[in-house]
Amino acid sequence: MKQENETGSLFKHCVHDEDGETIPRYNGKYPQGNGHTCNENTKVSSSHHEITFDETFEETPLMAAIMTYLSYGLMVVIGHIRDFLRSIGIEKEKTCTEPKLPGFVPLYQSWENFYTRNLYRRVRDCWNRPICSNPGATMDVLERTSKDHWWGCEITGKKHTVINLGSYNYLGFSDCKGPCAEAAAKTTQTCGIATCGSRQELGYLDIHKKLDTLVAEFLGVDAAITIPMGFATNSMNIPCLVGKGCLILSDELNHSSLILGARLSGASIRTFKHNNMIDLENKLKSAVIEGRPQISRPWKKIIILIEGVYSMEGSIIRLPEVIQLKKKYKAYVYLDEAHSIGAIGNSGRGVVDHFGLDPKDVDVMMGTFTKSFGAAGGYIAGNKKLIHYLRLNSHASVYSSSMPPAVTQQIISSMLIIMGKDGTTEGQTRINQLKWNTQYFRRKLKESGFIIYGNDDSPVVPLLIFLPSKVAAMNRTCLEKGLGIVVVGFPATPIIESRARLCLSAAHTKEMLDKALNIINECGDMFRIKYSKKKC
Repeated sequence: MKQENETGSLFKHCVHDEDGETIPRYNGKYPQGNGHTCNENTKVSSSHHEITFDETFEETPLMAAIMTYLSYGLMVVIGHIRDFLRSIGIEKEKTCTEPKLPGFVPLYQSWENFYTRNLYRRVRDCWNRPICSNPGATMDVLERTSKDHWWGCEITGKKHTVINLGSYNYLGFSDCKGPCAEAAAKTTQTCGIATCGSRQELGYLDIHKKLDTLVAEFLGVDAAITIPMGFATNSMNIPCLVGKGCLILSDELNHSSLILGARLSGASIRTFKHNNMIDLENKLKSAVIEGRPQISRPWKKIIILIEGVYSMEGSIIRLPEVIQLKKKYKAYVYLDEAHSIGAIGNSGRGVVDHFGLDPKDVDVMMGTFTKSFGAAGGYIAGNKKLIHYLRLNSHASVYSSSMPPAVTQQIISSMLIIMGKDGTTEGQTRINQLKWNTQYFRRKLKESGFIIYGNDDSPVVPLLIFLPSKVAAMNRTCLEKGLGIVVVGFPATPIIESRARLCLSAAHTKEMLDKALNIINECGDMFRIKYSKKKC
């Protein structure tokens, strides 16, 4: 059986057989009741070094699951009762609802409207909080009040200065002072605010070429292209690489930008269990053997979509095994490093650096500048033919204005610091500090009895809360005590896995982390959310 595939680039069709070397499996424990793969103290080898892969997903306690389902069920019942009261005029309608037109089906999704109106609205103050400072180690949050149970709200003019555990400021480059900010301000004086044109229409400045070259050098690949929007880097470039007759194997927990890009491509999509290499191999094997449904012809190409660090789970992709599978079955790998570039790896070069792998083994490397670099936009990196093809065909390159010069300079300045090309060790110091902060904070939370998801090296720290009422109470109480956190619930997470998502930064001092831990511990005792049964 042969598979129609491509080599060297993602846009020339060639033919390869499916022969390959045997793949060792490192998965320890397999899916539990909560759908995750639980991997503990597993050693993963690469050609450079061996690291301990410590990643846990403790199962949801039965009582917490039952109470969570009952809570949502009760709120849904009350919501329907209130909708009925509104329909007969007993309760006033305070929201814009879709008019019921005879013969027309609803234009909007009714469940989403119902959920927003009756469930989300009651706790909406926990999201969309306005801030009035840069998102550094601390930030200023504007106070809001509501007189009608959050149908509407008003800003009081007061502000709270809180420790910031909600922003993706991994390396602390979001400051409005210092060499990066000064260089960005200077660039604005010389190049202006915006380019007012796309790359192909007089919008490509020398500073953009400098950034493209620097990104390729930083990642250790041949070439790179930068895009002014991180979300569009995925959603607008994936359709350029695959189409009808191609197969996408996507991790079930991939970001919405990857999902949208896959859907826009027109390719067939199959998901595999999160970070489960056995399930991925089974689907690869099936795709190669069976080919396309109905016609049984080989797939034009097979591409695996994965992330480096999963921003909701705090898990790290098992990249060595993915690359071995890719080589065995002649598939391509598209790696999204939005949350891993700069944040993990001994030199801050992401998950490839973390495992000590050859970056050229990853066919398409994607990342964003919105996290570790304190800027905006994203990049695609790989071989020269791939990047040349995207420059000519990508909608994100052809139709969008190129990146503002000041943002471009911010990325260049921060990247040079990370690489040590500024003549200091500041970059390496920040990388080391983030790693220490991550491991210290995770260890202390686990010792306190919280259920913490993800990998011990991931700066994204999900703390499981479960009940929706406790999610809101946790957020509000933390803010009152001087800690800014992000809480996430259904439908962004499974219904029984609502959580606080804490993000660490190199800018956080030990004193800040200790204060944050004390506040979280107080809330944990107050709301009884220390569910872990594991002994640390």
